[in-house]
Amino acid sequence: MVENLSKKESKKAKKSEKMEKIEKSDVATPSARLSVQKTYKLYIGGSFPRTESGHYLPATNHKGEFVANICRASRKDFRNSVVAARSAQHGWAARSPFNRGQILYRMAEMLEGRRAGFENILVAQAGYKQAAAESEVSAAIDRLLWYAGFADKFVQLFSTTNPVASAHFNFTMPEATGVVTILAPPTAPLLGLISAMAPVIVSGNTTVIVVDSATPTIAMELAEVLAVSDLPGGVVNILTGLRGELIKHIGGHMDVDGIFSFGSSDDERRTIGIEAAESVKRVKFIDDVSADAWTASNMQSPQWIVPFGEFKTAWHPMGS
Repeated sequence: MVENLSKKESKKAKKSEKMEKIEKSDVATPSARLSVQKTYKLYIGGSFPRTESGHYLPATNHKGEFVANICRASRKDFRNSVVAARSAQHGWAARSPFNRGQILYRMAEMLEGRRAGFENILVAQAGYKQAAAESEVSAAIDRLLWYAGFADKFVQLFSTTNPVASAHFNFTMPEATGVVTILAPPTAPLLGLISAMAPVIVSGNTTVIVVDSATPTIAMELAEVLAVSDLPGGVVNILTGLRGELIKHIGGHMDVDGIFSFGSSDDERRTIGIEAAESVKRVKFIDDVSADAWTASNMQSPQWIVPFGEFKTAWHPMGS
């Protein structure tokens, strides 16, 4: 009888132990958890839509390993971005220069709060050393602050009074051109992008940025910073894709007022020049710049604001 009880207890103990193992296996441990992979979209009008075409491109790291799928922006995506930029331009230009400077400062604040994430991407995807990644993020934040400080000063710097042979007060001042397309730098994925964007928008322009680089995910991470930085929707629009597919359409689009192109080939320059001639766009080309060169002081200047500004002259009668 005692032997039978012992056998029953032994079976019961084994069954209990087995159930405990099953229950433990049903609970996911942190090491076994699958991470949530980010879906990178476009940034148009302050929102994050998918490309209308449904096409995508695989983004890889510096070792050629798959990172994520990114949107392959179409001509229609570009047209939608221009519409959003045009709709936002008047309101953005009408804001006081001081307020635009506040918003650029806020962008720098938000980027500072996410600096660790950007450093990690530069190391893991772009192949930066940790010290170089920290340097680029710091330089990008400082560059935003630098242009934020010029928001209410560049007008004073470039305005002038003109002597005229009549009883008039005559003065000239800069104002925004309108909608500017930026063909983003292929190097320095964060610092280069901010160095191109900041001088364009600080004066009241809006922009559509086309990103075709080895680390396009940085641009969409930056879009998330812009989306929570008090920047009105449509002031900055970011498209990832192949610039070669869009460049003819960009040059010929009648509602684009300027093109700021970095690292363009001779063929791209020729195409832009021919297509932009009909609408008399302002076009500025910058040669390819190494990642290290972007940190130089000459890569930030009030002169970078001038190419996409108009100069307005006003005449005011003077009393006798």
